[in-house]
Amino acid sequence: MNYQSDEEIMDGVFKHFNDAVQYFPRDRIVCLALQGSQNYGLSGEDSDIDTKLIVTPSFRDIAMNSQPVSTTHVRPNNEHIDFKDVRLYLQTFRKANINFMEILFSPYTIVNPYYYNEWNRLVEAREAIARYDVVRAIHAMRGTMHTKYKLVTNASDNRAEAIAKFGYAPKELYILKRTEEFIERYITGEPYADCLVSKQAARLKIIKSGHYDVNYALRMAKECLDRTNELCDKFLETYDKTVNQEVDALLNDVQYNIMKLAMKKEFGE
Repeated sequence: MNYQSDEEIMDGVFKHFNDAVQYFPRDRIVCLALQGSQNYGLSGEDSDIDTKLIVTPSFRDIAMNSQPVSTTHVRPNNEHIDFKDVRLYLQTFRKANINFMEILFSPYTIVNPYYYNEWNRLVEAREAIARYDVVRAIHAMRGTMHTKYKLVTNASDNRAEAIAKFGYAPKELYILKRTEEFIERYITGEPYADCLVSKQAARLKIIKSGHYDVNYALRMAKECLDRTNELCDKFLETYDKTVNQEVDALLNDVQYNIMKLAMKKEFGE
């Protein structure tokens, strides 16, 4: 269960939207969606509101072959808005990374009515999109775990303080354990929306708090990674590696239609 109420979370999302329109015309905004712990029912007292803003390019951007928008805006309170060109973001759905996929399942979303029908096509097909390429999804999630395993004891960047205090980075261990659970449930065919919400939320919050001593935590991390590697290897031995062609066509069609709508709006047609 989230620490904040749904109303408090949405209030934060609307504040992000009000920031976003200072950087992009409303007509170019497809949607703004919350990312992070609130989508998993795992937010705590210190959890920030972070979002992803999906935007269309202008005709000038296209004509001048400008680099598609892909940057992070840091608000004065240190909360983040990831600015993403819709063309790039629709491609990321094919990569099956949880951090990109989750916005299709987030209840904390503001969608531009002008693009609603097209965006809603993605939402309605979100389960199929989440399983567009199961093999790639497994590799992406396992790759995340390998990265987090290394970061558990890596004191660079924002982990130095935690490692000095606990001997390891509790947040990285927490993500490692959360991803392990997700993979286990995804492989068995549970609906993606269910997989996003942990069945062991209380324990994950304890892990994130740094409750466990360093020796136990590092052993937990190693066992977690080994267990998941074995599970994934066994699963991938027999799984059909084909991708869902209908999803591929849907993503292409939605991208085309959103871009067509954007150009019509810009030229006043």
